[in-house]
Amino acid sequence: MDKNVDISLTINGEKVTGRVEARTNLVDFLRYDVGLTGSHVGCEHGVCGACTVRVDGRIVRGCLMAAAQADGADVWTIEGVTETGEMKPLQEAFVERNALQCGFCTPGMLLTIAELMERKPDASRDEIREFISGNYCRCTGYQAIVDAVEMARKGTGKSTGAKGDSA
Repeated sequence: MDKNVDISLTINGEKVTGRVEARTNLVDFLRYDVGLTGSHVGCEHGVCGACTVRVDGRIVRGCLMAAAQADGADVWTIEGVTETGEMKPLQEAFVERNALQCGFCTPGMLLTIAELMERKPDASRDEIREFISGNYCRCTGYQAIVDAVEMARKGTGKSTGAKGDSA
């Protein structure tokens, strides 16, 4: 019995087809078959958020979604949203606020925060913390990340030297 599945999906605006084992998860397909390594494999249990990607306009854990489930879907990775410029203000704020160190969590964190900013652009610091609570960062703590979110949504940046509140 053939355990492979043909899939066709749009990734970062481009049509992609492939043949995968039915059990292959989406993040592994993106990394190993398509060569998009921005989404990371961390816990492989949907807990850490490192594998977060956007599927049909919503963030999902790429380690919990089978690549076959994405057949026909519109998938965006950190590479794609970076290329469009969508993430530029948030990425600049992350750099300005030192909201990243090793960078392992950053792609998933950025995609998660982008969804929060779309859903609730006026989220409080507590709401920001709650929304990103499923994305683990072992390097920075979350103070700088929350500061970066506030900086990006207020449109402040390097030239202002603005500082965020205490978390």
